[in-house]
Amino acid sequence: MPRPPRLQVAGGAYHVTSRGVARQAVFRDDVDRRYFLKLVDDVVARHDWACHAFVLMSTHYHLVVRITNPDLAQGMQRLNGCYAQHFNRRHGETGHRFERRYHSLLVKTDAHAIELFRYLALNPVRAGICRDPAAWRWSSYTAILRRSSTPHCLAREWLLTYFGQNRGRAIRRLQSFVEDVSFDPPRVKGSDPR
Repeated sequence: MPRPPRLQVAGGAYHVTSRGVARQAVFRDDVDRRYFLKLVDDVVARHDWACHAFVLMSTHYHLVVRITNPDLAQGMQRLNGCYAQHFNRRHGETGHRFERRYHSLLVKTDAHAIELFRYLALNPVRAGICRDPAAWRWSSYTAILRRSSTPHCLAREWLLTYFGQNRGRAIRRLQSFVEDVSFDPPRVKGSDPR
């Protein structure tokens, strides 16, 4: 019996995640992580998406992407397929890298979008990799705070607009929001997380 088709909404923002087979590492080192982000850049450009957030762990990754057309499945097939081929060639292995199809969830509200960003930023802390979320260089949180150019496709301004018009103040408010659990989320209007 074929799998049911996924809901794909043109213009929708999606939280996408994929985990390694049997929770094995899908990123063994920084070379793997850099190559994966290069592929993210490629897929985002090829499909005219926007990448709003990401975090690369050892056994899995999270992305928040906005799709222009209902082509999330095609883009994710390219991303995971190309990465798995690269990983297997580089490490002399064969077989599947990812446990199953990627998981995706449509982000329906602004509140969901900003809480999701905090969740991604704190993922390395909760996993015990680091004590400070800004110390994990493989996340959009760190890329925004440090003004990193990797990945090129990261749409930083989308998130910062929730925290104010002045970029410096918005970054400070974002940092308080992520790192201080008593900090209230910014007040948001409407339900479209753009």
